Amino acid sequence: MNLLQQPLQLPNGSILKNRLAKSAMSENLATRSHAPTATLINAYAEWIKGEAGLLITGNVMVSDNALGEPRNVVVQDEKDMALLKKWAAVRGESKAHLWVQINHPGRQAMEEINQVLYAPSAVPLRMGGRKNASKKIPKALEESEIKTIIQQFANTASILKSAGFTGVQIHGAHGYLVSQFLSPYTNVRDDQWGGSIENRSRFVVEIIRAIRDKVGADFPIGIKLNSADFQKGGFTEEESMEVIQIISKEGIDLIEISGGTYEAPAMIVNRKKSTQDREAYFIDYIEKARKVTKVPLMLTGGFRSVEAMEEAVKSEALDLVGLARPFCIYPNLPKAIFEEGASSFPTTFKKSGVKMIDAAMSLIWYEAQIRRLGQGKTPHLKLSPWKVFAHYVGLIVQRKLLG
Repeated sequence: MNLLQQPLQLPNGSILKNRLAKSAMSENLATRSHAPTATLINAYAEWIKGEAGLLITGNVMVSDNALGEPRNVVVQDEKDMALLKKWAAVRGESKAHLWVQINHPGRQAMEEINQVLYAPSAVPLRMGGRKNASKKIPKALEESEIKTIIQQFANTASILKSAGFTGVQIHGAHGYLVSQFLSPYTNVRDDQWGGSIENRSRFVVEIIRAIRDKVGADFPIGIKLNSADFQKGGFTEEESMEVIQIISKEGIDLIEISGGTYEAPAMIVNRKKSTQDREAYFIDYIEKARKVTKVPLMLTGGFRSVEAMEEAVKSEALDLVGLARPFCIYPNLPKAIFEEGASSFPTTFKKSGVKMIDAAMSLIWYEAQIRRLGQGKTPHLKLSPWKVFAHYVGLIVQRKLLG
């Protein structure tokens, strides 16, 4: 048996049928009222056919007052339960797991689509022209608001379990709210939610506990966690490993490793040559993390060759190979490996030549490919970046006009 075909048992007893996972990617495919669309559901119906062990959705927001993008799905009540059940039901007879990534953006959100930005502390985002704009400084959360958000995460997880999804993943990376609480750069509080790493990790610990209380022991809870923020004064590698040890005691079932924020996007740029040669972006870190936890580890970012995937699993530094962009271009990727002998999955996107637009393309060009997949179309490797960018700007304008 190919190493990648081996099943993986999670701490709660759930079994992933192989070692390949589709990691979360932004889809931006909800309706204007933030319900799942047929296009979004159809994309997952196509991915299910590829026979990955685990599919993780793009971030679903726990509140419609806190959006990361104009067309995020929001699950805060049961009004869209019929659509959520339809989405979860794409699993059919497949034994693939389908988890939902749940998220709150905190300060890392567009002012055009959020009337108020929330964060652990009133630290402005240094991107998008916000640095010196006082009206764009986030509101520091009151303790009562923190506790409300914790319960929102738990409520969303409970609804998703009722809908038929097989697990959830807390987004604790890339500069969103959970990540903001963990980082001393964005969390300068002097109460029980800030200061020491134990205090800064309290928010995510309480989220895990609240979710577990709602969903029970048999429902997998995963988390996506930064190896580091790669910002001066930010969340360090040493602190990240401390957090791994803390949450490993809380009954977490899978830890996915990533890194960076959208202020310092290590998940997208600035790779060391040694890392590029080994393909995996954060392989050096996960080898250290393996020594401090027995919880299954998933690594996403950079894998393109089957040889590198197999070597990573063989090393036992990680248990699950996560792939994101390759699934946009090769939706049946696991089958291509196991049944057709495919050996590599190169990805690239067509650039406009304008630095600002191409920075956005590294995300939204792949969103456009997901949209094509959900529309029953094949990947379009020469898709115009200008067309993609215009579509995205249109969604932002629509959201702003809607208030």
